[in-house]
Amino acid sequence: MSIHRRTDLVDIVDATDHIRGPIHAPITLLEYGDFECPGCKQASGALKIMLARFPEQVRLVFRHYPLESSHPHALMSAQAAEAAAAQGRFWQMHDLLFANQRHLETKRLHGYARDLGLDMARFVAEMDDAVYLQRVREHIDSGKRSGVRATPAFFVNGVIKDVSFGMAGLFDAVEHEVESNVPYASGYRICPVSRRFENGY
Repeated sequence: MSIHRRTDLVDIVDATDHIRGPIHAPITLLEYGDFECPGCKQASGALKIMLARFPEQVRLVFRHYPLESSHPHALMSAQAAEAAAAQGRFWQMHDLLFANQRHLETKRLHGYARDLGLDMARFVAEMDDAVYLQRVREHIDSGKRSGVRATPAFFVNGVIKDVSFGMAGLFDAVEHEVESNVPYASGYRICPVSRRFENGY
């Protein structure tokens, strides 16, 4: 008898997505994020902790969901990340944008691209021509169709998780999936005070 699991994510993860972690990891943690969103920046640190604790079991996927009405630099930053991705530097640009969240003006974006050693002629031309705007718009559309209303928005193996009250619920959901999929990981638990993963033995 086949078991059908609930899924909220409309567009499944594929080879065009930005993936950090093992490509065939059993747990997919997908974020719809905005580089100018303070909550997304805060969450990025927690996600690194999670990936470090479960390096073989969890993969992180990032999709763009810039909130243009409240974050004036978010859409351009998303395009900058895509332009960097075209040169194999998506995650490096991702980390730089969050680290410099208060400085996302176009001139600064060019500086970050230069710091990453990108082909500047190509980067500037693609940004000027809005080459990746359609891709960002497609991410926004897929997020809306999947029920995303704000950022950060997370899906664990296709199921949307409420993080409006903090990251604890997301950590619990990921840990549950890890314990369900990887028996030897059941010795790990989440510290109830810091919500950081720690060894339970």
